[in-house]
Amino acid sequence: MTRTSGLPDGVYRTRSERGTRLLARRLASGFRGDEVVLLVGELGAGKTVFAKGIASGLGLKNTRQVVSPTFTLINVYRARAPILHLDLYRLGGQAEIRDLGFEDSIGEAVILIEWGERVDFPLPALRVHIAVEPDGGRVIRVERPAEKGKDGIRRKPRPRGPRLG
Repeated sequence: MTRTSGLPDGVYRTRSERGTRLLARRLASGFRGDEVVLLVGELGAGKTVFAKGIASGLGLKNTRQVVSPTFTLINVYRARAPILHLDLYRLGGQAEIRDLGFEDSIGEAVILIEWGERVDFPLPALRVHIAVEPDGGRVIRVERPAEKGKDGIRRKPRPRGPRLG
């Protein structure tokens, strides 16, 4: 996975759902269409709101159709790239996660995984950690996977870029 240009790695703060959606939209603006995004955060942190923003950034016209797939497990949306939206909250273990079969779509769709920390096998994925602040704002940490350099050694990209308010 190569570095995308929409939003640099780093820590961002948002003060509203709209701000969280806009941040995610900006991130998705640099997507090629084959990214895997692990959304991590407590219940109610804003993982689905972030997914809506990514879908918007990928050109999905009606983001109201983006809902948490807690009971359906996988939702599929059609945008400039196909979007698979998964929720691992209700799954009991790694066997159930692997049975979803989403790995077959890696490289062919943008895959958004809520409760992404439950994936315990290696996955070249962008990680988005969302935490709720006492005032209701969000602290959002964006981390891309380590990339192989010309020497074959995997290195984490350096955080850079502005912080959003």
